[in-house]
Amino acid sequence: MSEAEKRDPFDGPQMQGEQFSRADMAGANFDGLNLEEARFYAVLKKARFADTTLEEADFDDANLANARFNNVNLSGATITNANLSGLTISDVTLKDATIENADLTGMRINGILVTDLLNAYEKAAGSS
Repeated sequence: MSEAEKRDPFDGPQMQGEQFSRADMAGANFDGLNLEEARFYAVLKKARFADTTLEEADFDDANLANARFNNVNLSGATITNANLSGLTISDVTLKDATIENADLTGMRINGILVTDLLNAYEKAAGSS
């Protein structure tokens, strides 16, 4: 076995570019998978993603309520028309991330309500 093969953490099924349409994958466990450029049009409620690459993945019209992501690469991923209720994000890099047209009710960053942060920003910007 070559040195590269020994280091490959994705020694299971190769699922890059797969499309999961109209699938009920609630509670599914994705552990150690390469799902780069995968397309999810599915119910993924309470799904678990661990040690998985989802780079350039597309989650569209997906239910990700209470899903968990641990040690996951979401670089370049797109999440649109999705339910992210109960989502917890910690120890992550959000460099160049964009959030648009989102219901931020109850969302907190470091314990502070995002709506309060936005109101303070608007107030400060208005007084400048």
